[in-house]
Amino acid sequence: MTHRILIVCLGNICRSPTAEAILRQKAEAAGLKLEIDSAGTGDWHIGEPPYPAMIDAAKTAGYDLSALRARQVTPADFDRFDLILAADPQNLADLEAMRPPGNLTPIELFAPYANGPDTEVPDPYHTRDFDGALALIERASDGLIAQLQ
Repeated sequence: MTHRILIVCLGNICRSPTAEAILRQKAEAAGLKLEIDSAGTGDWHIGEPPYPAMIDAAKTAGYDLSALRARQVTPADFDRFDLILAADPQNLADLEAMRPPGNLTPIELFAPYANGPDTEVPDPYHTRDFDGALALIERASDGLIAQLQ
């Protein structure tokens, strides 16, 4: 079975594209068939590549973000995906507010899949901790893959 997963942050230039690339690479290595995409709740960066410092941190860790471009969540995403993962509680609330009437697609926080104390992936655009966000995304991706196996 192919699972379709959408990962969402605010602008789709740091956390969610990084999670898209990491989860895609880890799922492939685990032999899982996942359709993975990312999007933002905001429209400020549509069509732009990920933030340069995030691209650099990901590249150092072995992930390529260069082909990814930001997009905004659309109403169709709620029907297209089996699971929507939010980077933080505000993104979760924004997604719930965007949810089309009658849609039942699960929307959850991504960080708890890391099986640690984190409830959100802090935004490295503001914290400047690109490596820390990447490490948390790796742990959450590992936890999600373990749950899906």
